[in-house]
Amino acid sequence: MAFFWCNGEWMKAGEFSLPPTDRGVILGLALFETMLAVGGQPKFVPSHLKRWRESCARLGWIFPDIDLAAIGAELLRKNGLTEGRGRLRLTMTAGSGSIFDLANGSDAKTWITATPVDDPPASIAVMVSPWKRNACSPLAGLKTASYAENILALDHARKSGFGETLFFNTEDKLCEAATSNVFIVRGKRVLTPSLESGCLPGVARSVMIDLAREQGFECLETTLERMDLENADEIFLTSAIRGPVPVSRLDQRPFSGTTVGSALQRCWKEEICAS
Repeated sequence: MAFFWCNGEWMKAGEFSLPPTDRGVILGLALFETMLAVGGQPKFVPSHLKRWRESCARLGWIFPDIDLAAIGAELLRKNGLTEGRGRLRLTMTAGSGSIFDLANGSDAKTWITATPVDDPPASIAVMVSPWKRNACSPLAGLKTASYAENILALDHARKSGFGETLFFNTEDKLCEAATSNVFIVRGKRVLTPSLESGCLPGVARSVMIDLAREQGFECLETTLERMDLENADEIFLTSAIRGPVPVSRLDQRPFSGTTVGSALQRCWKEEICAS
């Protein structure tokens, strides 16, 4: 039976519940972090904590003082996930309260779950989404429970024969994928949309920028146009669970070689085994 951690307590599946007035449920007013675990150990915890703390500050929420690394490791142990790959998901809701008030309610909950996760695919086919990201949205850059837009776009892509979808923003600049950040390769340059595009400041995105530079690539956060995407030598996506995944096809254009993406995949594997 699966175990959860919630507000300082351990509990089993079936013991957890949310009040029907929780604004995380009725309004999507909740934050979450998804962390990779390898061999029973959460990865990149300081980076996830930093983003979580900054997100709480944007909403005016009290940041809970918890030992995320220790709780995550114990939760993985309790769920028999001490070998292979696992996923830790941390969720924090606003709790009950006025819909005109962002403040944490007295019944707000923070909980963590642990589940197994499959190995990442060797590559992925992507399409350009017919919908656009709003770079000026107050939710831009936040990982919130208001995730239906992403899931609808991802479902559309999968029904069209693709594994992911790429968003341009309302200014027609490349932004991100539904569940990933995006990088393109031109020669020896590795490029990714700047945060001004409205993309999420992904943990894997940050790690990949550092790894690419360590490998001698010029890696830039910049504004990318449709022509940049169309003229890319390679494209790869990054997420905390999968790491970098080379794109094998963009719409109807195949990519026969993913030299840089595959090299950075190897670097990522070495990084998660060493960290």
